[in-house]
Amino acid sequence: MTDNTNLEYEYQAPTPNPDLRELDRLVGTWKVSGGTEGQVRYEWMEGGFFLKQHVDLAQYGQKFNGIEIIGHVQPFGEEPSEDIKSRYYDSMGNTLDYVYEMDGDMLTIWGGEKGSPAYYRGTFSADGNTLTGGWVYPDGGGYESTSVRVN
Repeated sequence: MTDNTNLEYEYQAPTPNPDLRELDRLVGTWKVSGGTEGQVRYEWMEGGFFLKQHVDLAQYGQKFNGIEIIGHVQPFGEEPSEDIKSRYYDSMGNTLDYVYEMDGDMLTIWGGEKGSPAYYRGTFSADGNTLTGGWVYPDGGGYESTSVRVN
């Protein structure tokens, strides 16, 4: 029998990628107006690896709610993704993928993959309590949107 009493194991708990903290300014509840109306709420999942968005909106008279999980995806046995990615699920049966990118006060949410022709681009106000921008669609469509922090 081998004596392992002198072996020391040091477990290194994983830590979230620091770039996720750029999304900290989204945390809270926001009233959304413009092409889509309603409310969204962002909160950190325990551990800080993922941001959760809870959606309660209406667009073109259709109400829907959903949840989005935002972070670096890490499939089993692989390294975390370089980009901050998300998956959104809603009450209409949609499953949508996005890539989040912060550049100073500008937030870009790419539909699908980074560089997609479908994207949201918005700018935070100086106090961080308003996000103004809009969605651009590849067919030339889209809509403007303003989100105001309510808490």
